[in-house]
Amino acid sequence: MVVVLVSCLEHCPMSPLPEYRPQKLSLGILETEILEIIWDFGQATVKQIHDHILADPERELAYASVTTVLNRLTKKGWLKCSKNNKAFTWEPLMSREQAKALQAYEQLQQFLAISNPDMVASFADSLDASSLERLEAIANRLQAIRRQRGTP
Repeated sequence: MVVVLVSCLEHCPMSPLPEYRPQKLSLGILETEILEIIWDFGQATVKQIHDHILADPERELAYASVTTVLNRLTKKGWLKCSKNNKAFTWEPLMSREQAKALQAYEQLQQFLAISNPDMVASFADSLDASSLERLEAIANRLQAIRRQRGTP
């Protein structure tokens, strides 16, 4: 969890969390795969996604399963669907980077909700030197942001 957060904080620009949040953040393996495909394409039809997955000769997946997953992702608030001519097209409601930031934030909140200071310190103490340096850099960045805001 900390590695995901540290990685996101290093690679995601320091900006507020996205205002939009999907209704459900949890995703299954196939949901994640299909969402990744849509992020790569920008928007996609069931056929495009199905063809992309079946391009791997080791894979089998029913066309209806792709439709089911797309509808599930739409209900969870990850995608929006629109009809173009006769085909339905799905597109993401947030970018891959926004999703990573939001998921890292949620993981951190869950970790802090069940942790006490001794547990967090013990966990941080077990990290390698590189991870500790990244955590220190994050702490320094947070202090700089607070100074800019005029808060301690």
